[in-house]
Amino acid sequence: MFFAKKPLDLPTADTALPGRAHALPTAETHFVNGRPLKGPYPEGLEIAYFAMGCFWGVERIFWQIPGVYVTAVGYQQGITPNATYEEVCSGQTGHTESVLVVFDPKVVSYGDLLKTFWENHDPTQGMRQGNDIGTQYRSGIYVTNDAQAAEAAASRDAYQAELSKQGYGRITSELQPAQTFYFAEDYHQQYLAKNPNGYCGIGGTGVVCPIGVGVQA
Repeated sequence: MFFAKKPLDLPTADTALPGRAHALPTAETHFVNGRPLKGPYPEGLEIAYFAMGCFWGVERIFWQIPGVYVTAVGYQQGITPNATYEEVCSGQTGHTESVLVVFDPKVVSYGDLLKTFWENHDPTQGMRQGNDIGTQYRSGIYVTNDAQAAEAAASRDAYQAELSKQGYGRITSELQPAQTFYFAEDYHQQYLAKNPNGYCGIGGTGVVCPIGVGVQA
């Protein structure tokens, strides 16, 4: 959430911070809807993970979608176990600022969530999002099964075609199997509900993702 010089290369297992064995204290329930952040979640719900830059604004986008049961912010796809926010911001943990989205596929499809992902940030910026610079701001889709992987890849290819028409470069978003999601500290959870005038650096390209309007993902 801050403009500063930070490493733009991911750390290795030898250079990453050591972290800690215990989980960070965090909220038990969602500040907006009161549902349990860590579950148990009702049967039939599915989980998706997205990184789109500063997780404050990203989480707010997703918790407002009908069919989304609960959201949480955390750190993912890195090396350091149970890293703190300050450690993640140092660029020495390898994590993204990620958002957990628990959703009811009978109400909102994974394809709908992918469309939201693509249209609400610029996925061509590498290790940054706008003025937010650092490895933790990189874009990513972290999938939980083969079906999500296939649908995400199809959506990426479809959106790349639309971005290219508008003069944008190559999509740099990671598409990887989801690694451990470490829940962020209490004050980050639903931050923009607690602080309505807080910083939100999320903005899209204005290019519409064709998923859901005739393109098969």
